[in-house]
This record gives sequence, structure tokens and C-alpha cells, in this order.
Amino acid sequence: MSVRFGEIEVLSDLSFNVMKGSSLAVIGPNGAGKTVLFRALIGSLPSGGTIRWAPDVRIGYVPQKLDLERDVPITGMDFLQARSKVTRGSDTDVSRVLDLVGVSRQASESTIGTLSGGQFQRLLVAFALLGNPAVLLLDEPTAGVDEPGQKQLNELVHRLQEEQNLTVLFVSHELTVVYQYATNVLCLNRSRACFGPPRKILTPDLLSEIYGTPVKFHVHDD
Repeated sequence: MSVRFGEIEVLSDLSFNVMKGSSLAVIGPNGAGKTVLFRALIGSLPSGGTIRWAPDVRIGYVPQKLDLERDVPITGMDFLQARSKVTRGSDTDVSRVLDLVGVSRQASESTIGTLSGGQFQRLLVAFALLGNPAVLLLDEPTAGVDEPGQKQLNELVHRLQEEQNLTVLFVSHELTVVYQYATNVLCLNRSRACFGPPRKILTPDLLSEIYGTPVKFHVHDD
């Protein structure tokens, strides 16, 4: 697949596959086309080439930035119920996804502007889970969340993947998280792309080539 904006080609001859139930991390420097890739995969941006999903696949998407002002006077519950109507769900479905992401009923009835960064991100994951998707796309799901909250969100996504049998594609700048949770890694910059398991992709030489500067990360023994 390729994506072009006028004369500028952001993604060129990109080819990769994601097996059912696996986890793909997309990494690379700012401007490499990671968000563009996700938007092309869900069909919100035109692309050249071919994108093939499994038959009747349902996709849940958590964007990097939601075009929703945090001072809008709606509650988390309002937000989810609006989505549930689109997916022809029920109040039971809303309660189920809130339980899955660990957001209490009390928190869901608060206005979205009063939620912490971590609570709001969990709400977005719950939003994406409505409609029972088989594939979950998360564009930097821990952005704007403090370090303890980041760890909890990463663990949440991993647990959801295992318990709900989800295929997960996620954008991350946290290479330690990528190494820990990704089945495969797609590494992008404007001149090349590489794809493979973390142990093959996350090497000092390859990362320096992709990012244009030495990159280090810590691998936990566990």
C-alpha cells in the first residue's frame, strides 16, 4: 500500500501481515506516517494498493487525539451510550465494556473533563470495544498519561487481547513496551520500512538507522 498527499508520498510500497490474535507494534520517528497508516487501514484516508482484512472483520479504533473538547458537558456514560446506539448495542453492552476496562459506574457518570488522563484513555478503549471488534487499533494509547497509568494501560490492553481473543495493532514510542508485548514490529521512516519480531527489529544499529540517532531501551528480564 501507499499513501500520498499531493506530491508527497508518506507511505510507499508498504507490505506486511498481521496474524489473528497477534500484536503488531508500529514504531518510528515523528512524521514517519504511523498515524497515516492507521487512518488508511480504517478507510478514513485514501490509499493505493490493496488492504485485505479477514472476512466480516470488525475494527475498534482509539485515535491519538480525539477531536472532542474536554469541557463539553457530557458524561462518560453519555459518550458510550451514543456509540452504543450506532453499534445497535444495549446498556448491558456499555456496562460490560466499562467492567472490561476497569472504569467504575461512578467515574462513568462524571463529565469527561473531570476524568484523569488514565480514566479518559480507558473510556476511549471502552468506546472502541463497543460493537465487539476482532481487531483493535490503538494510536499511542498512553499519550498524556502518567507513568503508573501507562503501565496499567499497557497491562490492560494485553489482558484484553488474551481474554477477548483480539488482534492488536498499536503505535508506541516506548520500546520497552514494544519488546515486551509485540509479536511483530513494523518500523517506519520516510525512506524505508522494516518488519519482524522484536528481537530482530529492536537492535541498536537498525534503530539508529530508522531514528537517525542512537536509541537505547531497557529489556526486563521477566
